[in-house]
Amino acid sequence: MVSESDRDSDRESVPEPEPESGPGAGAGAGAGTGTGTGAETDLANNAARTSVWLDHRAPSRSRRTESPAGLDRNRITEASVRLLDADGLAKFSMRRLAAELDVTAMSLYWYVDTKDDLLELALDSVYAEIAPPREDADWRDRLRELARSYRELLVRHIWISPLAGTFLNIGPNSMLFSYAVQDIVRATGLPLERQTGALSAVFQFVYGFGTVEGHFKARCDATGLTQDEYHHQALNTIRAQPHLRQITEASDELMAARGGETVEEMRERDFVFALDLLIAGIEAVRDRSGSATQ
Repeated sequence: MVSESDRDSDRESVPEPEPESGPGAGAGAGAGTGTGTGAETDLANNAARTSVWLDHRAPSRSRRTESPAGLDRNRITEASVRLLDADGLAKFSMRRLAAELDVTAMSLYWYVDTKDDLLELALDSVYAEIAPPREDADWRDRLRELARSYRELLVRHIWISPLAGTFLNIGPNSMLFSYAVQDIVRATGLPLERQTGALSAVFQFVYGFGTVEGHFKARCDATGLTQDEYHHQALNTIRAQPHLRQITEASDELMAARGGETVEEMRERDFVFALDLLIAGIEAVRDRSGSATQ
C-alpha cells in the first residue's frame, strides 16, 4: 500500500531552486519564458499541463471523498504567499504549507495537483497588489506609475522574479496587469510593430532593477545591517584591495556625480532617470515615425 507520505514525496520530487538563482527571461507583462527553476522541470515532465489556469479536470480518484473543513484555494494561496515571503522559494514545500494551515499535506491535493500549482496561484495573487494607473492621466505619467508599482512588487516579494519567467502568467491578476501595460503602450502613438519592443524595454528594465534591489535589501536584512552600512562596508572592503584601486577610483567619481546621501536616494535617482530615458526614446521613435502625439 502507498502511504500518504509516499504520495506527497512523489508529487514534490521537483528540485528546489537556490534562493538567489538567476531570474527568467520574462518580466511579468504577459507570458514569460524562464530558466533554471525546479518548476520548469515539473512542467517538462507534464507538458500537457502547462498552467493551473488551463486545468479543468475533475479531482483525482486518489483524493479523499470529502474536502477538509475550512480549507479553500484562497486560504491556501494566502498561506503560500506568507510562507514564500517569510522563508523564500527554496524552503517552500507542501509539508511546510500544510503545517502552516494545520492540515495534512494530502489535504492540499483536494485543491491543487502539484507544488507548481501553488506557486502559480501565489504568483498571480500578488499581481493584485499593483494599483491600476489613472485612466485620465497622460501616458507618460501612467507608465511611470505602473513601472513604480511593479518595481515595488518585485522588492516586496523577491520570490516572484524567477517564477514570472517560468509560468505562463495567464491568471486573472496577471492578465489585468498585462492589459494595463499594453493599453499604455498603445497610447504612446508608436507604430503597432514597435509597441512590443517598447513594452519589453520598459518592463524588463523594471524587472531587472526591482529584482536586484529586492535581493540587495534581503541580503542586508539577513546580515542585520542597514543598506547604507552594508554598502559602505562593501566599498571599504573593495578599496582595501590594491589591484582594484583604479576601478574603485573611477567608481568613486561616478558615485559622487550621481548625488544622493543614502543608498535609497541614489537608487531612486537612477530609477527615475533611466525611466525618463526610456520614455524619451519612445517619444523619439514615435516622432520619427510620423505618428501623432497622444
